Amino acid sequence: MAEITDTAEVPEPGRSSDDKKPRRGGKRAKKGPLARLALFYRQIVAELRKVVWPTRQQLATYTTVVIIFVLIVIGFVFVIDYGFSKAVEFVFG
Repeated sequence: MAEITDTAEVPEPGRSSDDKKPRRGGKRAKKGPLARLALFYRQIVAELRKVVWPTRQQLATYTTVVIIFVLIVIGFVFVIDYGFSKAVEFVFG
C-alpha cells in the first residue's frame, strides 16, 4: 500500500497559495467596541424602518382575534379537564 507523504495545502477561496497573511476579519476588526456597538444600533434602526407597522384598526382586530382564540382554548381545556376529573372520580371512586 502506498503512503501519501506530500500534502498540498488548499488555499481559501479568493486567496492565492502565495498569500500567507492571516485574515483579520475585514472592516469589523479595525473598529473599536463602541464603534461596533454604534453600527449595531444603526443597523437595528434601519431594519425597523423597513417594517410595515399595522394600523390602529388592524391592531385592534388582531388583538380581538387573539383574545377570542385564547378564550376558546381555555374553554376547551376546561371541558377536557372537567371530563377527565369526573371519569377518574367514577373509576376510582
